[in-house]
Amino acid sequence: MFWKWCFRLLIVFVGLWLFLDLSSRLGAEIFWFQEVGYLQVFLLRLVSRGFFWVMAAGTTAAYLWGNLALAQRLKYPQSLKIAEVRKEEADLSIELKNFLSPQYSRLNATRIPDGRTLKPFRLRWLLPLALAFSLLAGLILVHYGQIALSYWYPAFNNNNLPTINSFRLETIWQLGSQLFSQILYLGLIVGVAIAILIYSQFFLRAIAVVLSVVFGIILFDNWAKVIQYFFPTSFNSTEPLFGKDISFYIFSLPLWELLEFWLMGMFLYGFIAVALTYLLSADSLSQGIFPGFSSQQQRHLFGVGGLLMLMVGFSYWLSRYELVYSPRGVSYGASYTDVTVQLPAYNFLCVAGLAIAFYLLWRTIFWRSKSRYRQFVLYGLGVYLFLVVATGQILPTIIQYLVVQPNELQREQLYIQRTIALTRQAFALETIDARTFNPLGDLTTAAIQANDLTIRNIRLWDQRPLLETNRQLQQFRPYYRFPDADIDRYTLETETPADRPANPPQSTTPEETGGEATERRQVLIAARELDYSEVPQEAQTWVNRHLIYTHGYGFTMSPVNTAGPGGLPEYFVKDIADNEEGALSTSSEAIRNSVPIGQPRIYYGEIANAYVLTGTRVRELDYPSGSENAYNTYDGLGGITIGTGWRRGLFAMYLKDWQMLFTRDFLPETKLLLRRNVKSRIQAIAPFLKFDSDPYLVAADANPAFPGNNNYLYWMVDAYTTSDRYPYSDPNGKGINYIRNSVKIVIDAYNGTVQFYIADATDPIIATWSAIFPQMFQPLSAMPVTLRSHIRYPVDFFSIQSERLMIYHMTDTVVFYNREDQWQIPNEIYGDKPRPVEPYYLITSLPTVPFEEFILLIPYTPKQRTNLIAWLAARSDGENYGRLLLYNFPKERLVFGTEQIEARINQDPVISQQISLWNRQGSRAIQGNLLVIPIEQSLLYVEPIYLEATQNSLPTLVRVVVAYENRIVMAQTLEQALQGIFQPEITPAPPIIRPFEEGTPPG
Repeated sequence: MFWKWCFRLLIVFVGLWLFLDLSSRLGAEIFWFQEVGYLQVFLLRLVSRGFFWVMAAGTTAAYLWGNLALAQRLKYPQSLKIAEVRKEEADLSIELKNFLSPQYSRLNATRIPDGRTLKPFRLRWLLPLALAFSLLAGLILVHYGQIALSYWYPAFNNNNLPTINSFRLETIWQLGSQLFSQILYLGLIVGVAIAILIYSQFFLRAIAVVLSVVFGIILFDNWAKVIQYFFPTSFNSTEPLFGKDISFYIFSLPLWELLEFWLMGMFLYGFIAVALTYLLSADSLSQGIFPGFSSQQQRHLFGVGGLLMLMVGFSYWLSRYELVYSPRGVSYGASYTDVTVQLPAYNFLCVAGLAIAFYLLWRTIFWRSKSRYRQFVLYGLGVYLFLVVATGQILPTIIQYLVVQPNELQREQLYIQRTIALTRQAFALETIDARTFNPLGDLTTAAIQANDLTIRNIRLWDQRPLLETNRQLQQFRPYYRFPDADIDRYTLETETPADRPANPPQSTTPEETGGEATERRQVLIAARELDYSEVPQEAQTWVNRHLIYTHGYGFTMSPVNTAGPGGLPEYFVKDIADNEEGALSTSSEAIRNSVPIGQPRIYYGEIANAYVLTGTRVRELDYPSGSENAYNTYDGLGGITIGTGWRRGLFAMYLKDWQMLFTRDFLPETKLLLRRNVKSRIQAIAPFLKFDSDPYLVAADANPAFPGNNNYLYWMVDAYTTSDRYPYSDPNGKGINYIRNSVKIVIDAYNGTVQFYIADATDPIIATWSAIFPQMFQPLSAMPVTLRSHIRYPVDFFSIQSERLMIYHMTDTVVFYNREDQWQIPNEIYGDKPRPVEPYYLITSLPTVPFEEFILLIPYTPKQRTNLIAWLAARSDGENYGRLLLYNFPKERLVFGTEQIEARINQDPVISQQISLWNRQGSRAIQGNLLVIPIEQSLLYVEPIYLEATQNSLPTLVRVVVAYENRIVMAQTLEQALQGIFQPEITPAPPIIRPFEEGTPPG
């Protein structure tokens, strides 16, 4: 009795804990979304996901349990002994009979319920059939369970979305071979099969429950596919095979595939569970014989089999449209074999499957216990299975090898053209403006002076050496860290105006700056964030983690093209000042006027991952000031007020932080700041978007769009709408075959405010999401001009497009088939190892464009060759934002590629000797990014060289290498190197090539 009461108390305690846990999660999420202003988004997601879970789980449970309950009523009792078994047992001795069946005398009187003579299943047929059904049930459980687990716990699938593979007849073998090849899955499947054979009633029902939960989870996590179906936006473009608008494939087909995936699994397991219930009744395995299916059992099997065949027919109907994703043939999408053989086969299998399904369902409704045509059902199913294999696998393979491959170009030419056209559409390659660029090699000193703004913005500092230097010179305390350095451009006051104007339509005018001349400068900006993991272990207490170490402080801003004394970077903004200059030190009055700083506290950033509590009795560490520290009290708009009341208990339960309940440091105005990592913050609000890997910091005055008290630091993040359902579009390595940079996101680094702006209003997917969440997105024109001048073409998007362009710049089908003009990304030497060139930002003027602008650029070389063949540029300023320009070099002349320039640098006897001298014990030379810079109708190659110590690294810029045409020069500064190239007769030799004279290696 005591243990019984203990068990009941345990059940009550667990139930209460689950209730409080779920309630705290719901309450905390509601408060958080209310704080960020997107409560409507959360509630719509919550209600829709909850509804889909209940619908899927409830429908699955009702169907499977209902059929299992009916099968339990119609199955043979375990006490049944048919005549053949009784005859065999009569020949045994009484001792053996009693040993085999102690209740024989009582069981002997049992008769088959309907009294009919049925065809029994002997053990040689019964055991393989029961084992096959049991293994198939285990395969279903493992397959669907693996997908659900991948949704519930993404790390299980390496954080990749699981692929919903429909459980069709022709894919069962493929899935089985994949799962059986892994020992864990093989053990699970075999274990489930054995458990079903031994304890069929319990495990068949248990699997039904598990599958109900699994299907609920799958629909729960695929809520976006369902809800998008009801808000489709036309693409105003059709695919050529079926003539349907592409919106059908993006918004409708995924829902039908999801329903087929769910219902196929439910109906297939329902049929297997019912069949096993009957086959394992009457103690059939122990007796070694099954009496045969009774009339009512056959009627039940006809019903569940009819529903299964209905779904099989529907599955082949969907397979017709999925041919546009076929990998068969020389190009992606429906090929000659798919269209001429596979499509008619799917049409036939769809019609035949539906015909069999309707016949089975009709016979179920209008059942006759005696029918001479009943055996033809098995014959028909056997013929259908044969046709599935013959038309789905054998015939297409024969046609592909005997008809297509001997005449492949002729047969596939139409389909290659479709793949080219739709892939270019899906990756926005058809909008690229292709031009011819013929380097003339006629740059002069006058041309260099005329392009002075371009020269002053050539990037000599890469992110890596600058970050290493920052960490040595600007972190000040172990708990500060610079996680990244971002390239941007700022309009700065200057005493001398640039010879050529920079373009941004939003650029600051002289009137707006009190008549001061301005120019655009490319800079590297790095946020000084708080990294609590670097706090000494002895000081990592609860109070320090959540109440004292709450925020980072300030940033550094460096020009990309200059170095200070000793080769260290110069800083426009640096240090922590706290003086009359402001919170941070600036290099000049012009910088103070150009770069807004205000209060540069960073409560939301790239590193922040712990919640903090502000407005408590404990003062927050603001920044180190000499031998003491300065302290601050957060007065921003972010955070959830928890005070000292019931909210305190709710968030203590939600965060599983019980010290929140017992601390005496809370005040009525105490706030909780959650999700301070900018990526996790926007991911929680808009999980249906893909986000760029590189949020970047912007210093700008964005009031009144972002209200606050003198806070000017913002994070900008690019977001993408993607799909893997664009017809005929060849997917990249991550499975994406459609992408648009549709959204720009701005996050206030002090208040945590998040705003979403639509950057590409022509994208139908973002139009659909805007219709679903009408209050979530704003037009790009609503973004403050001060922030809009800092938007840039994102590297991730550009990398995907440039990778696809390596193949899909070939629009001629013959050239594409031969792959005769395929490109590749060239290599460069970074440090002392080769690596692919990464896209890089420049401020330069494009050929035929009379002004400098901020562009993103990457060069190409022909496949397996090293000379330049083209370069792709993306524009980022004003009305030209998002425009892509492709400059093709003449194929009949040599244009040096990055690998050829690197070879010339390392083969130069003086340069290589100098690098070898630096690479002595205790130091090493680092060759930085080799930049290919277009200036007028010529190309200039620039590579910085850094020197760093092997310990306590503090990289310094020691040389700049410039190559032009057949000339190559290394000097201490870019200006000296350019003089050596264009004015060799007046340039003294020592500044060009000379040993490092700054003394011992830094660090």
